[in-house]
Amino acid sequence: MASKLQIRVGDVAVGGGAPVAVQTMTKTETANLAATMDQIRTVAHAGADIVRVAVPREQDAQALKTIVAESPIPVIADIHFNHTLALKAIEAGAHCVRLNPGNIGGPEKVAEVTALAKRHGTPLRVGVNSGSLPKHLRQLEYDNPVEALVTAALETVALMESLDFTNFKISMKSTSVPNTIASNRVLAERIPYPLHLGVTEAGTKWSGSLKSAVGLGTLLADGIGDTIRISLSTFHAEEEVKVAWEILKALKLRERGPDLIACPTCGRLQFDMDTVVAEVERRLEEYEDPIEVSVLGCAVNGIGEARHADFGITGAKDMGMIYSKGEPLKKVPTEQLVDELFKEIDRYYAAGKKVQRDERAAAEARAWLAENEDLTAMTPERIAALEAAAAEQDALAGSVLDSMLPPAAGNGEPAPDASAPAPLDEELSPVAGRRFTRG
Repeated sequence: MASKLQIRVGDVAVGGGAPVAVQTMTKTETANLAATMDQIRTVAHAGADIVRVAVPREQDAQALKTIVAESPIPVIADIHFNHTLALKAIEAGAHCVRLNPGNIGGPEKVAEVTALAKRHGTPLRVGVNSGSLPKHLRQLEYDNPVEALVTAALETVALMESLDFTNFKISMKSTSVPNTIASNRVLAERIPYPLHLGVTEAGTKWSGSLKSAVGLGTLLADGIGDTIRISLSTFHAEEEVKVAWEILKALKLRERGPDLIACPTCGRLQFDMDTVVAEVERRLEEYEDPIEVSVLGCAVNGIGEARHADFGITGAKDMGMIYSKGEPLKKVPTEQLVDELFKEIDRYYAAGKKVQRDERAAAEARAWLAENEDLTAMTPERIAALEAAAAEQDALAGSVLDSMLPPAAGNGEPAPDASAPAPLDEELSPVAGRRFTRG
C-alpha cells in the first residue's frame, strides 16, 4: 500500500502516490567539489532523481552550499553523530537531511534539528538500520529482529510527532533480505509516512544487486515503498542507479530507456552472442525511449519468443535476421547484425516512429527463416496450433458421446426409463460389436 502522506525533496515528490524515486549516494569526499560534482552529474545522467552526500566533517558542510547550487538533482545531506552538522546542512540549503535519532545525541538534539528544519521547510529522512539499534532493543534484536526494527522505527515516528514535525520519510533497513521485507510490511500498515527502501550493505555489484532485487522488488510489488536506494560495494554510483531502474522497469512501475530482452542461450547457439548482447546493451544506453529490443540466439526462438519486441535480431553461424513486431525485416551477415539493427532503429525514429519495411528484403528474410527453422521446436505458434487441434478433437469426441446418449424428454414424449439400458449406436461407437449396457 502506498503511503498516504507526501513530502517534497527539492522538486521531487515522495510518497502519496508519486512515482517511486531513485536515489543513490556519492562515493567521493564531499569537500572535493570537482570529484563530487562530477559524480553527481554522472548519476543524474544515469537517471537518479535524488543524490545523497556524506557530511562527516566541517569542510563537507561548507561545500554543501556550492553543491546544492550546482547540482542538477536534489541533494540530501547524510549526518551521523554530530547534530551541529545537520544544522549547518539545513542552513546551506540541503534539500533534505538524513538523520538517525539514535546516534545524534538524544531527543534534545533532534528537537534542535527539527525546529530549524521546520523554519526552512526542509524535510528529514529518519530511521534505523539493523546495525545501529538503540541499546534497549539489543536483546530483542537477538530474539526477534523484525520486531526490534519495527519497534525502533515506531519510536522514531513517535519522537518526530511529539516534536510536531511530520515533514519526513522513514527508512528501516537490514542486511537480511527476509527481515527487510517482513519489517517494512508491518511498518507500512502502521504509519502514513513515505517509506525509503533499501537492503543495507547489500554487497558487490553481483550479490548486492540480487539481494536488492529480491528484497525491494518484493516490497514494491506489494505496493510498499516510495523511494529506493541500491547499496553496492562499488565506487561507481551510477551502477546503483542502473540496478534501481531495472527493478522498477521489471515491475512496470516506471519507464526509462530501452528494455533489452536476451535469451539464456543453449546448444543451438552458433554465434558469439555474449559479445553481441553486450554491444547492443552498450549502444542502447544512448536512447531514452522505452522501446523493447530482443537478442535471441537462434532461428528457433527468434520471433516466437519475442514477438512483442519493437526490434529484434536472431542469428546463425554466417547469417542472421532483423525483425520488428514479429515480422522479418531483412537478413544480414552475422557480423553485421548489431550495426544493421541500429540502422533500422534510427530509421524508425527518423520516420516518426514508423517501421520502414522493404518487402523484397523482408521476403528474403522469411525464406531464410524457413530454411533454418527447427521443425521440431515447440515455438509459441506451434503450441497454439496444437492446443487448437486438441480443442477440435475434444469437440468431436463430445458430439460422438452426445449421439450415444438417450434423447431428453420433450414435445409430449415420455422421459426414458433411467433404469433401462441405453441404446448403442454401433455405427458411431468406437467399440462397435461389443455388447454392454449403460446405466
